[in-house]
Amino acid sequence: PTSAHGTNPASAIMAGFRVVSVACLKDGDIDLADLRAKADQHARDLAALMVTYPSTHGVFEPTIREICDIVHAHGGQVYMDGANMNAQVGLCRPGDYGADVCHLNLHKTFCIPHGGGGPGVGPIGVAKHLMPYLPREFILDPTTGKILFGKGDRGKRPPYGNGSNYHSGGGKAGNIAAAPYGSASILTITWMYIRMMGAEGLKRASEVAILNANYIAKRLDPFFPVLFKGKHRLVAHECIIDLRQWKNVGIEVEDVAKRLMDYGFHAPTVSWPVAGTMMIEPTESEPKHELDRFCDAMISIHAEMQSIASGKQDRQNNVLKNAPHTTRQIASDKWDHPYSREEAAFPAPWTREHKFWPAVARIDNVYGDRNLFCSCPPVEDFDGRNS
Repeated sequence: PTSAHGTNPASAIMAGFRVVSVACLKDGDIDLADLRAKADQHARDLAALMVTYPSTHGVFEPTIREICDIVHAHGGQVYMDGANMNAQVGLCRPGDYGADVCHLNLHKTFCIPHGGGGPGVGPIGVAKHLMPYLPREFILDPTTGKILFGKGDRGKRPPYGNGSNYHSGGGKAGNIAAAPYGSASILTITWMYIRMMGAEGLKRASEVAILNANYIAKRLDPFFPVLFKGKHRLVAHECIIDLRQWKNVGIEVEDVAKRLMDYGFHAPTVSWPVAGTMMIEPTESEPKHELDRFCDAMISIHAEMQSIASGKQDRQNNVLKNAPHTTRQIASDKWDHPYSREEAAFPAPWTREHKFWPAVARIDNVYGDRNLFCSCPPVEDFDGRNS
């Protein structure tokens, strides 16, 4: 679907597939007519549909079963991106509505942080009919160096050299990685989380994640319209708020994101999956008072946006365009803005008591993306003689 995360088509292309996009309707759901047409067109070489559920638009698509049936009827398989399992664990099972393969992102849903570009790791589950094509699991005995295979094979030597021709079931797939468990230490954290939460705890986490997202959506909708909702006017575990209408008064979604830093918040995802919007995914971890603090900040920023639109604040030299404001700026003797330091750095009562301060003021993101400067030390600094 055109709503998919960019890693979906990228992964497919890296695996040697040709990607065909499926259109989405105005409400964010997959266009079934377009899916049928393209499934018919490519029936002879249709491999799979990659789909996320709930969708990246933040809704449970009611036609997910029909979507999977269409692909299966044309000889394809369904690969489900498990990025949004935070709204499913304990509530539903991908296999029940037609997924043949599903990877489980351990970040977010299963307790692993996703900062700093990773770690992107997690298990891949398949339906029973695909089990013969899975790579062979093996363990290296640290005392003998022998390869120990999975159940029923412990202690056996591989028939061909390093065992690369071994496979599970009747398929031909061998080992596909030197480290079959990926970042193994990550898995222990997830295992402990699952053990401590238990089945009921995991289900409760999904329920609270959905509840939190809908609470934010309800509070912010009168100020920032929620772009996509399900047929019951609800969202899944995340919601997308629309800020595009503010562009005609010179306010961009980036301005709101930067201003949130003055309130002590790191901004949610901006301009994805829809440009000019903000995608908010609170998860189950945030208590209600923190959700309220975030919503209060967004509502306060909305009032600031209105003052800019009405002309009370200059359209260029204002609290949004100059955000975020650092301690260095606030403490400086130089202050050439038409608003006060208090308005800049202490826009809400709680910011006077506790606040995570931004360390860097506004930068030109576009210039930075297009003009890279290596900040690495010179190669000579790594010379052993200089250490």
